[in-house]
Amino acid sequence: MINGTHSWVLRRKWVLIAIGTPILIATWWAFRPEKLWINKRVDEPVPFASATELQPIYTGLLQGKAHQTSGRASIYETADRGKYLRLTDFATSNGPDVHVLLAQSDDENLKKDVVTGNLKGIEVGQLKANQGDQNYDLPTSIDLQKYNAVVIYCERFHAVFGVAELERF
Repeated sequence: MINGTHSWVLRRKWVLIAIGTPILIATWWAFRPEKLWINKRVDEPVPFASATELQPIYTGLLQGKAHQTSGRASIYETADRGKYLRLTDFATSNGPDVHVLLAQSDDENLKKDVVTGNLKGIEVGQLKANQGDQNYDLPTSIDLQKYNAVVIYCERFHAVFGVAELERF
């Protein structure tokens, strides 16, 4: 029986290679394993012309969930009513398709490491890097009393990397 199996594999090896190669490439593309080990750092300056024009309004410390995450999330308002989210001393694991969201802090999904379905919130942007200080523009019309949590979220695996509950500054 072993000899019969062995000869079948030898006779069909090109068919197996032709089928297996695209499957391996598709699997690699779907999971992008190299993204799990690449660390990217950004150090963006404060996006304000002067310190007198910025007003901190909310702040909170990031707490890790599915992945170790740390740093401070702060929301600033400028004299012209523009709002910015700034992550400082930020560090988290890298992963595919990681985003920054604003969510409601009482959302039960934020207590879990992995969310069933989609996490409800407002998309702020794709995470620029997994380390360093970074800035994100916020819509001026956003209700920060309702959306009072910053979430680092992996959309591909529905994993909550970290959460910061925002408090009035």
